[in-house]
Amino acid sequence: MFLNNILFSLQKIFKPVYEKSFFLKTIDWFIGLNIFLLIFTSTVANSDFIGYFAIFAILLTVIKLITKSGEKFELSAADKFLLLYFIFVLISVAGSTLFYLSLKGFFKTLTYLGFYVALVHYLKDNRDKIKYIFLAYALCLSFEAVVAFLQNFSSVGEISGWQDTSRLNPEEVMTRVYGTLKPYNPNLYGGYLLALLPSFVALPKNFRIWSVLGFLCTALAIIMTGCRGSYIGLLFELIVLALITYKTLKPVYKKAFLTISGIAAACLAVVALSISALRARIFSIFAMRGDSSNSFRFNVYNSCIDMFKDNWLLGIGVGNQNFREIYGLYMKTGFDALSAYNIYLEIAVESGIFALAAFVGFIIMLVKNALKNIKSIYVICALVSITGILIHGIVDTVFFRPQIQFAFWTMAAILRSENGYGQN
Repeated sequence: MFLNNILFSLQKIFKPVYEKSFFLKTIDWFIGLNIFLLIFTSTVANSDFIGYFAIFAILLTVIKLITKSGEKFELSAADKFLLLYFIFVLISVAGSTLFYLSLKGFFKTLTYLGFYVALVHYLKDNRDKIKYIFLAYALCLSFEAVVAFLQNFSSVGEISGWQDTSRLNPEEVMTRVYGTLKPYNPNLYGGYLLALLPSFVALPKNFRIWSVLGFLCTALAIIMTGCRGSYIGLLFELIVLALITYKTLKPVYKKAFLTISGIAAACLAVVALSISALRARIFSIFAMRGDSSNSFRFNVYNSCIDMFKDNWLLGIGVGNQNFREIYGLYMKTGFDALSAYNIYLEIAVESGIFALAAFVGFIIMLVKNALKNIKSIYVICALVSITGILIHGIVDTVFFRPQIQFAFWTMAAILRSENGYGQN
């Protein structure tokens, strides 16, 4: 690879510097520090502050690549699709009618993809740190679950109109918790909890009580967000987790597992339907145009499909500011939107059909390779996490918020690491 030849040349030049530098020899420690600071600050900091740690990790990784002998790029089949996605995004930005607004969005995309590359290279030499990444996320979720219960029992008020109450009785109005994530939004909060819920499954056996309680409390916190997209994502996460568990069990235990799973599912359904506010929230999913939130999304989808038809090849350029400017030309009166409320439609609108195909190709190859190594608990947890994120993304675009975006690329990097560096 041409890029690797450049790296090897630079490494020869910097070899004397590397051999005498304590900082360069311990640079992985500093990269890891920024990764963990990003994880912990995601719960309380604003987007820019979180992004700084990602940028520091990327810059340190670049320094590592050009100074440490033997470091190189190796592309898996999934990475090749991701590289194609990046190229199509770059072309889209170059051809955008709002170049400067799109360029700002491009730098965000570059930060996310750069963080993925940095984490892949970090985990290549530090696979033992994967357990600590899941542990860090489990700590964050435990904190957020406590906040969710406190907000729920104090009946915290809405900051903005988060649910359609026009057709509800007072007892059917749900208290929607929003945690500490910024900006305060129950859909963002639900998506974050959903993305990282599998972290509890990855905890060591000596943390089993914490693992079970943390998983249950976080699942309840997801319910308390009132985020219907997260409800659907949670259902799929549980189904995938159950299927994988069933597949890995010895035949003698499979019948008992099916029985217990069936009873648990029935109990959950009874409890959900017996709570009036939760029942109304779940049934609103199927209300179609009868629910104002659903109707709003349908209007946005229609407008975004029109945007895609006019810009199907290369899109309009990435970034929410760029999206809002162009969307204004297509929106129905009174239905302004910050995004397409569907991550696949968003990618297609912003970067075109080929970028969407490349992104989907990346996911398919990532999952395909993960299924070859399904006995690894870290692979299982990362796979379940990505499932929840992508299912939730069908009806929302909180995927593009840093808290969830970095969680997604972290799980993708873990899958990449567990599948073997450079393995197809």
